[in-house]
Amino acid sequence: MSGIGALFAIIEVVYILLIVLGANTANAFVRFMSSIAEPLALFFPGLFPIENYTANVVVNYGLAAVFWLVVAGLLARVLR
Repeated sequence: MSGIGALFAIIEVVYILLIVLGANTANAFVRFMSSIAEPLALFFPGLFPIENYTANVVVNYGLAAVFWLVVAGLLARVLR
């Protein structure tokens, strides 16, 4: 269970890195990662409205990554 949460968190972190490092948003890989990362971010995008787009992605998608790690860890403990 915690492996799934780690995978979801890694997807979020890769998306954050693509945005921070200025990847070409027209690239197929960046679009693919965006299409996966956005639904996994759940309700976090827009939670903290920050004017700077890069900072906004780091904070909101970073919170989603932490959320997946915490929730998956808790579920793994409960199921043991």
